Amino acid sequence: MKLHAYTDGAARGNPGESASGYRILDSSRRLLCEAAFYNGKCTNNAAEYAGIIAAMKKALQLGCDDLVLSSDSRLVINQIAGSYKVKSSNLKAFNREAKALLGRFKKHELLNVPRENKEVKLVDGKLNEFLDEKQGT
Repeated sequence: MKLHAYTDGAARGNPGESASGYRILDSSRRLLCEAAFYNGKCTNNAAEYAGIIAAMKKALQLGCDDLVLSSDSRLVINQIAGSYKVKSSNLKAFNREAKALLGRFKKHELLNVPRENKEVKLVDGKLNEFLDEKQGT
């Protein structure tokens, strides 16, 4: 089963209060599920990884074997793909986990999409609402 996952991470301050989330669509582009969750204080890149990892775990639970994963984080997508080195020690464990999860799919495609991508914007909007509620604004 082919699924499309769109992810994002947000940190208010870097590091700062952060949240991550995703939207997963089926091959007909119908929404199957979405989630937003609080990470506590972390960097934006760590929040990006957390969203990607959560989306991959959910896709596997849904029975996905062919994943198209889209994120607006060029750094994280390229680190997972192996074309960028992971220099930050706090991202190495995230990177190992993401690569291990990716290896569980028969097929996958990693896409760096602009933050204006419709689905990524929806995730980003949810994250900002979530953080606003957490911060009481």
